[in-house]
Amino acid sequence: MPHKVILVVLDGLNYSVAEHAMGHLQAYVGSAKAALYKLQCELPALSRPLYECILTGVPPIDSGIVHNNVSRLSVEQSVFHYARAGGLRTAAAAYHWVSELYNRTPFVAARDRHTEAPELPIQHGHFYYADHYPDSHLFADGESLRVRHDPDLLLIHPMNIDDAGHKHGLDSAQYRNSARTADILLADYLRTWLDSGYQVLITADHGMNNDRSHNGLLPEEREVPLFVLGSAFSMDPAAQPQQTELCGTVCQLLGVPYEKPYCRELLK
Repeated sequence: MPHKVILVVLDGLNYSVAEHAMGHLQAYVGSAKAALYKLQCELPALSRPLYECILTGVPPIDSGIVHNNVSRLSVEQSVFHYARAGGLRTAAAAYHWVSELYNRTPFVAARDRHTEAPELPIQHGHFYYADHYPDSHLFADGESLRVRHDPDLLLIHPMNIDDAGHKHGLDSAQYRNSARTADILLADYLRTWLDSGYQVLITADHGMNNDRSHNGLLPEEREVPLFVLGSAFSMDPAAQPQQTELCGTVCQLLGVPYEKPYCRELLK
């Protein structure tokens, strides 16, 4: 049975902070309405390469998107391509690098910030280009897309956690409180999303270290959360999803043809 999907990528969220600072999400886990898994991000632990990994299932060493300054359209098939080819509606409220990967490069704010283009992989979009763009506004952008367009696939990608980490480091009140703020914002939307029939995946591209950066092999840089909520998930504690399986798993939920790995144990 096909499902609608919301994928939330909380940029820069380390697993341990997600585990102890996100009380609303953990309330879902505690009531067996969600499950939390630990993923290890692919290398390098950088944003643009891992957007590509999450959304195409292809690790950076194979995609060629090997650092943040590789600014070009992806040559891979993304979850947006598969959804659109399957006749589904796609939308994203996300950082402008996502638009550059799958819609148009370079990003031109006047043309691309608000996208309405049925012919593009991401048909409906609100794209921002300042790392301090408020998460509250970004979640509202995503909800506006959901209400106005009823997308089958919606990406919501806020940046304030990562921004706080780069300014203050992993072991800082600012970084932890940015995660708590994202949890509170999610609390405003999750029940509505689930009641509307969406399957929800909440993850991160990479973590953060105390040097206020990320690009290495430290657990705090590579370990990221995956929360799953919705009737299609098994909640199996033994499941071991991989970051490269997120694209295929979303496609499996959407019920569209795809050619990527997915995590069978994650789903019923």
